[in-house]
Parts: sequence; C-alpha cells; structure tokens
Amino acid sequence: MKLLIARLNHETNTFSPVPTPLQAFAPDYDAAAFQANDGMRTAMAAYIDAARRVGAQCVTPVSAMANPSGPVHAAAYDELTDRIVAAAAGCDAILLDLHGAMVAQHTPDGEGDLLARVRAAAPGVPLGVALDLHGNLTQKMVDHADVMVGFKTYPHVDMYETGEHVARLVLRMLQEGRRHAVRWRPLPLLSHTLRSTTLGGAMARAVMAARQAERDGVPALTVFAGFSLADIEAPCMSVVATVECTPLGEALCAAALDRVAELIWAEREGYVYASEPLAEALARAQTLARGADKPVLLLDHGDNCMSGGTCDTMDVLQAAWRQGLTDIATGPLCDPEAVARLVDAGVGARVSVRLGNKVPLTRLGLTKTPVPVQGTVRAISDGRYTVSGPIYTGQRCAMGRTVWLDAGDTQIVVTEQPHEPWDLGVFSCVGLAPRDYRFLLLKSRMYCRPVFVPLSAGLVECDSPGVTSSDYRLFPFQHLRQPVYPLGVVTNFPS
Repeated sequence: MKLLIARLNHETNTFSPVPTPLQAFAPDYDAAAFQANDGMRTAMAAYIDAARRVGAQCVTPVSAMANPSGPVHAAAYDELTDRIVAAAAGCDAILLDLHGAMVAQHTPDGEGDLLARVRAAAPGVPLGVALDLHGNLTQKMVDHADVMVGFKTYPHVDMYETGEHVARLVLRMLQEGRRHAVRWRPLPLLSHTLRSTTLGGAMARAVMAARQAERDGVPALTVFAGFSLADIEAPCMSVVATVECTPLGEALCAAALDRVAELIWAEREGYVYASEPLAEALARAQTLARGADKPVLLLDHGDNCMSGGTCDTMDVLQAAWRQGLTDIATGPLCDPEAVARLVDAGVGARVSVRLGNKVPLTRLGLTKTPVPVQGTVRAISDGRYTVSGPIYTGQRCAMGRTVWLDAGDTQIVVTEQPHEPWDLGVFSCVGLAPRDYRFLLLKSRMYCRPVFVPLSAGLVECDSPGVTSSDYRLFPFQHLRQPVYPLGVVTNFPS
C-alpha cells in the first residue's frame, strides 16, 4: 500500500503587505518532509503514524508552512502544488494536511485548485484532507475530496487528532470498501476571529453540536469559522460533513448539517466582536494591575502576525505610554533595520533608534511614522528556541537576530522576523523574564493564551489600526459577495 502524504499550509490575508515567496514556506521535500513531521503534533505526523501502523509506504513530496501573510506568489504556489500533483499517480490513497484559506496571486481558491488537480491525476483514489478551523471552504474543495475534517479547537491544540480522524476514515475506505463524500452548508456570516475561540460562547456551542453529530453516527462534522481578512467571494462560516454514501448516511448527514447551521445562524450575533476603544482598554488594564502580583496581559490583536500582521506597529505601546503605563515588557517587535543598528552598537551600549511603523499598510491606506526610542542593549541572541507546547510542541523556531532593548520603563524584544509569541522562548532566548513586569504586551489574538494567560493577573484585548484589526470598516472589500452578516442585512437564511 502506497500513501501520498503532504503538508501545505498558508492562511492568506489579502490586505497584508507581507510578501509570501517560496522562501517564506521554508519547504522540506521528500525524506526531509517526512523527518520534519515525524514525531510532531501536525496532521501530517498523524498520517505518518497511521501509515506506519498498517505497514504502508509513505510518499512525502513536500511539507511547507508559511506564517499568514499576503497572497502566495504564483511561482511558489506552482512549485509546491506541482510536487504534490506529480506524486499522486500510482498511490493507493492521498492524505493532505492543508489550511483551507490559501489565496495565490493567480487564484483565489488555492486549496480548491490543488484538490481538483490531484483528483484529475489520481481519479478514484481515496482523498482525505485535514483543514484549519479558519478555512474558507468552497464548492471546488468539497467536490474533490472524499474525507474532510477540520480542527475543533482554537487555540489549535488538536492538529494531530484531526489528522488521525482523516486517516481513520480514508483507511476504512481502503480496507473495508466504504464510500465517503463531502457535503456542506455555507452561511452568509463573516465571523470575527476573536469570536471563533472554542473556549466559550457561540463557537463552543456549535462545536459541541458537531461533536454530538459525530457521536450520533456522522463520520465527521466540522464547523469552519472562516478567515474574514481575505477579499474573496465568501470568506465565511460553513458546516462541513464527511458522509457515508448510503441513503441512511446521507439522511443522517443532511439533518446534522441543517441542525448545526441553524444553531449558528440563530446565534450569529455571538460571532461578532465589538472592539473596546483603546484608551478605555488601557485604563481597564491599569485597574487590573493595582495590587496584582502578576503581569496584566495586553493583546494587540490589530497586528497579529499569525493573521498576516506586520508585527511592527507601535499604536498600542504609544497609547500605553500616553496613559502613563510603566514597567512594561513587550515583544517580539519586528524591525530588521533597528536590529542591525542595535547589534552593531553591542551589548551595554546606550543607543537612540527609530523603532517600528516601517511597513506601509497600503491596502488600508495607512502609513505610520517610526517612533524614536532611547535605551540600552541588554542582550543579543540568534532568536532560536524550541516550543514547549501545547501548540506546535517541539517545533524549532527562529526569529532571526534578536535584541533585548531596555528603554527604562519598557523592555522591548526586537527581532529580524515577524513571530507569534506562542512560547516563553520569545523572551527567554535573550534572558528576559516576562513574569517580572507589571504589563506584558504581546501582538497576538489567541495562540499565546495557553502559555501566557496562566502567568497573568488578567487579560485585556487591545485593538489597533492594522491589517488584523477587528474593525471591518478599515478593510476595502471589493470581491466579497454581499449581503453578508454583519456588513449587511441577510433575510434569506436559513431557507
């Protein structure tokens, strides 16, 4: 038995100025792709383990993941997808670890086009796909897969388990002759990422309903929140099921899809996030900090690199300074120009540097001004660390050259590359202990929470004018099909 196993992940923010060339994916090919996932917590790792259990041969043409950013360069998309398509012929089953919200320069439906090509290269071969909870599903994706399962957690801590689920159903097709297909219910609902957490609220209830449908006999049912910062036709929520291709299976699946879709629509207000004015959010943080023996966590979700942010805007830090917040630790802040200046100065040097706000947000019509900062270089490192978990456990990370700049009342970790603060390693790699400060400012929405929330006295979400803001008024959508809730009044769903 020969299994094609591949990973290609990118969540595309079409408003992001951050480019996505081939090198952004740092792709591994063939044996290196196998080694990059074996023993990890990715869906591809689960595929490898499943293949090992049944004694199957693994064909692993590519493993590539880029941080969310602007549209994938056409040459990069073609290079990576061509390798997967070329490996499909002669395989007994195909297991793909994709994201579901990829837009390339020459296609708005990266995954749909890939699946159609793979299906054409290997007609009749069972094809299973694991997707991110924030996938933007399309009819082409649904039409060209036999099995489709998405994450049921955000923060995403079930990537491996999702891969196990896909592999189980695909192997059942091979070993038992079962027939599966994918069915779905798209909704005209543009959800906010901060309302897609499965830790509570409407999304948690929808996922509970999906899990119940699986307990009741649906092979797989997923609620996809969608990724709304993509200017495509429908970056919206959807409910997707893998169905047993029998009359009873189809009926069971249709009823479950309708039930979960109707639940989501009835609670549609629960997927809308209203940002608190920044000054009010910071005032609330000051109140939380009084008498606290742990830092208050400030999350700048308007510049989150894991949604396509530049990781260099200074709005929240400047607002904090204006309101008199002191004893702040913050980072990573991406500014390669400042890093070069600080490294040249050396540890112990007193320096003046223009920091951040250097990447124009052209799609939003915003240009910011770098901020003059004076401080002392406390430490310099290569910015490498290993994630301790629970997200991307064991993954080796590199932020480029990394500097701890001591600006008196604020300690700033400055890096050469944008990086999500999903681990204490972003600070410990330069010897900074974030627990020691009154406020901890991170550019993040959700990934940081499993690690940093337990260390904090409270959490305050801070919106800022960036390409991952929760304020849809900032985004000049051109291709979005209207009406869509909450940007317009929708009266015809459910039918």
